[in-house]
Amino acid sequence: MSEKVKKTEAEWREELTPLQYAVTREKATERPFTGEYESHWDPGTYTCVACGEPLFQSETKFDAGCGWPSFYAPLSREAVAATMDYSHGMQRVEVLCARCDSHLGHVFEDGPQPTGLRFCINSASLKFKPGSEKA
Repeated sequence: MSEKVKKTEAEWREELTPLQYAVTREKATERPFTGEYESHWDPGTYTCVACGEPLFQSETKFDAGCGWPSFYAPLSREAVAATMDYSHGMQRVEVLCARCDSHLGHVFEDGPQPTGLRFCINSASLKFKPGSEKA
């Protein structure tokens, strides 16, 4: 992971679209089946929309049918952070960009092998870098 990114809320608002800001800084969720990368299958790397940190490889993306891009593993353990989320009367594990603390989505234990995990990620928190090489 690169050096930690710290910005003011005003700087984040200036750099991100309203939807990107709502998702990454305010922990909002885009509506299911509306995100740019939900049905996106090109080879490449998904990076954090806020800081550019490489997060997920297309090879780990799968169709979970949930309405959001789903991955069975992050690019590396250092790329993402996890914290408990008790919002909306639920107990879930929130996934954050480890570099800038942007909200990405949640991780569940109902994914495919080899990990059994489903990283359910908002398209608005991602940017795609095409190509088969790791970022």
